[in-house]
Amino acid sequence: MTIELFRNDAYLKSYSSQIVKIMPDGFVLDKTIFYPEGGGQLGDTGTIICDGKKIEILGTRYIDNQLVHLIDKPNELIINQDIEIQLDWDKRYSHMQVHTCLHLLCSIVPAPVTGGSIGDQRGRLDFDLETKPDKEEILNKLNQLINDDHSTHISEITDKELDANPDLVRTMSVKPPRGSGKIRMISIGESLDYQPCGGTHVNKTSEISIVNSIKIENKGKMNKRIIINLSN
Repeated sequence: MTIELFRNDAYLKSYSSQIVKIMPDGFVLDKTIFYPEGGGQLGDTGTIICDGKKIEILGTRYIDNQLVHLIDKPNELIINQDIEIQLDWDKRYSHMQVHTCLHLLCSIVPAPVTGGSIGDQRGRLDFDLETKPDKEEILNKLNQLINDDHSTHISEITDKELDANPDLVRTMSVKPPRGSGKIRMISIGESLDYQPCGGTHVNKTSEISIVNSIKIENKGKMNKRIIINLSN
């Protein structure tokens, strides 16, 4: 199984690794800094360098429970080959900012989350709400939390602890992965937000670009979509 270095250090931009498996769509590494598509967050892109040659990584996702780095011609690679992997850091860092900002949005809107997505300087969450919240109030609160410079922390709880506290799970459509006995938790500030999450985040909220606009859409009687746009 690939060691997923991004789980504990989202700021690694490059890393030396080794190819352990070649698949029809790409390859598997013994260690990686690339985040695979999931939880509304896109898979990382970037490059690998092997034998002095650069190859573009088109995306990263799980295939048959294996973390696969997608490339055009995987048959040109060799198993056990040592390579260097390099992230498209600007894209990843933007995802980290947006993802962390969506956690702040969760702290402001205390309702179950029915869906979401994370893009470049833009993201959204769908909430199980009957009425639209006040757009300007959310915008002002988000930017205040960003400026307050709250820290982000990674921790773990057991499956049993999560079962005893089911309200910690905010997302209705995506459940935290189980099987290892441990659930990865993300907390922001002293008590702003605390929930299971496998994504990548910035260390401090002050790293998030200011939110310059918010849009709220009605997606059903009990479904309100809040879209955030960060400044470039």
